[in-house]
Amino acid sequence: MASTVIKHDPSTAGSNRYKYTISGWFKRTTLAERQMFLRFDDAGGGYFFFEFKSDDTLGFNDYDGGSSGRCEYVVTSRKFRDPNAYYNIILTVDSTQVSSSDRVKIWVNGELQSLTSNGSEVCPSNYQTFATSGALQYVGGDGRYATRYYGGVISHLHFCEGYAYDETDFGSTDSTTGEWKINTSPSVSYGTNGFFLFKDDNSLTDRSGQNNNFSTHSGTLTKTEDCPSNVFATMNPLHKTLNTDRAFSNGNNTIELGGTARVPEVSTLGMTTGKFYAEAKRTGGSGGNIIIGITGVSYRANANDNLGSDAYDYGYYGTLGDKINDTNETSFGNSFGTGDIIGIAVDLDNNKIYFSKNGTWQNSGDPTSGSTGTGSAFTLTAPSSTPDGAYFFACSDDNAYASRTITWNFGNGYLETTAVSSAGTNASGNGIFEYDVPTGYTALSTKGLNL
Repeated sequence: MASTVIKHDPSTAGSNRYKYTISGWFKRTTLAERQMFLRFDDAGGGYFFFEFKSDDTLGFNDYDGGSSGRCEYVVTSRKFRDPNAYYNIILTVDSTQVSSSDRVKIWVNGELQSLTSNGSEVCPSNYQTFATSGALQYVGGDGRYATRYYGGVISHLHFCEGYAYDETDFGSTDSTTGEWKINTSPSVSYGTNGFFLFKDDNSLTDRSGQNNNFSTHSGTLTKTEDCPSNVFATMNPLHKTLNTDRAFSNGNNTIELGGTARVPEVSTLGMTTGKFYAEAKRTGGSGGNIIIGITGVSYRANANDNLGSDAYDYGYYGTLGDKINDTNETSFGNSFGTGDIIGIAVDLDNNKIYFSKNGTWQNSGDPTSGSTGTGSAFTLTAPSSTPDGAYFFACSDDNAYASRTITWNFGNGYLETTAVSSAGTNASGNGIFEYDVPTGYTALSTKGLNL
């Protein structure tokens, strides 16, 4: 959501001030920063917030602004640092409970979390909560002070005012995989000021039936195909092994290359079998050579090892239009630069890779030619024989001191914050791309990996 905040201004306090439940699915894209995904504020001294702290733990505070008490700043002992996972986070507050340990509960993916508090108890008995007071509701950051923005994706966000629900109302454990899965239509009530947002899209319409619709407070809310039941690949911000100064943005789909090393950056998901398609576009910077492709060796000991330096690298070189593998450059296709969209089709059933420029397959390539590999850029080493045991989409630059920007579309249908201008056909029905996806290929996502 970057610097995007939405808001709703209730007209009255809730009828039950002692209980509430919040449930949502959150995919983080920025770590090690204090980020509020919810803040309620009346500018009169009271406040409620629910956030990721700068140490990547979860914390919340509910303070009524007076002397009647507060739910002291409560935090989890567990840290949440996976930028490729959705976390189902549920907060239940019920100050009527006899035991103080039962008054505040936080579940993550169905697991009850261990909590600590700054106060003598987590929440006072029969405390009238601030979150139910009818204060201005912000989602996506601290709307009052225009700071502490949430970086990531939010899906199926519920605020149930006046009701204390359990984790099993919003999700369940899959009997086959053991994974926590979403309940898309829970049987819950919402109270006077409750709401249900982001069920299927980025609409600000409240789906709870209470008509507590939101409006934009700042920024622009962007729709994404990414959801708890189908997680798409992004570039991996945890991979910055030799280049800690590289910047990630737009949900980790945009990366600023250059800095102090040439090593490639890689996708969060890898490929071992099947056929996958992705698009990459150079969107900023000048000069230098951009290399786009895949790698089977994600870690580099040498800071000067750009994509194409290793035997398990397969890249398309921008300035000359060459292809590169194991430092060997040979003629391949047209050069590409800022504004050009490069399509990459990876066929791991036949171990071939193809590259297109603005929808035209280079070297007269035919990604549907199977074992024949018509016009393919390379015949790949089998994924199982690579150091990683898989291939990852990758990009790098041959100049460690210049700054150039690459934006990826792994199927979300956006390049930076702009939707693709005319979506191509996609026979697999998984993902939205600028150009036609070759028949039999799919987006690199959890659904795509299981096709």
